[in-house]
Amino acid sequence: MIPNHPETEQILLENVLFALGNPLRLSIVRRLADGEELSCNALRPEDVVKSTMTHHWRVLRDSGVIWQRPQGRENMISLRRDDLDARFPGLMAILLQVK
Repeated sequence: MIPNHPETEQILLENVLFALGNPLRLSIVRRLADGEELSCNALRPEDVVKSTMTHHWRVLRDSGVIWQRPQGRENMISLRRDDLDARFPGLMAILLQVK
């Protein structure tokens, strides 16, 4: 398992809002909102280099927004929707609804 996945009770609102304040990270979360687990390469826009995405994955992971797990040579990404809803009821529904 990749380190730095905070426990549910350690997820802080200010970190979640910071992570989702970036348009690219918010678009990634919206793609994951249906509950599907996707590879990091499937989520990476063509015009964004891997090193930049590594930074975005770290911000999302460390803030408690995503789960990241290795699978072969890639990492699989999923939204921690249940944990976020438990910690901040209704927050994700509102954030994902706003366009």
